[in-house]
Amino acid sequence: MIIAVHTLIYSDDPPATRAFLRDVVQWPYVIDPGSSGDDNESAAWLIFRTGPSELGVHPTSGGEDSTFRTPRHHSITLMCDDLDATIAELASRGAQFATDPVDEAFGRIIFMQVPGADDILLYEARHETAHDMTSAP
Repeated sequence: MIIAVHTLIYSDDPPATRAFLRDVVQWPYVIDPGSSGDDNESAAWLIFRTGPSELGVHPTSGGEDSTFRTPRHHSITLMCDDLDATIAELASRGAQFATDPVDEAFGRIIFMQVPGADDILLYEARHETAHDMTSAP
């Protein structure tokens, strides 16, 4: 039985990306001692608890009459209950943002810069969410 989703971020500067997730996002973590041979956080791979999750499948095109096209890929998106409060809290810990908040049909969004890695979309959903479901429909 599948018990979780393990997400990967590929970074040009893994220590900086890990420090950002540890210190700014403040996700709890365990240290993978097999990655560095010791429990030294600066050399070890940290594995973060990211909380509840959900997975959506988006189309790569908008259909025959649409010009929308995107290659197949995976994307990481962080959800929050209050975008403005989350931006303020993360900014107080040093987070920087690549865009201003924008209203989209599915919610309010902003792109957060992640040291050593690509920006991550942060959003406040306007749709029903699945991350807090306790059973199948």
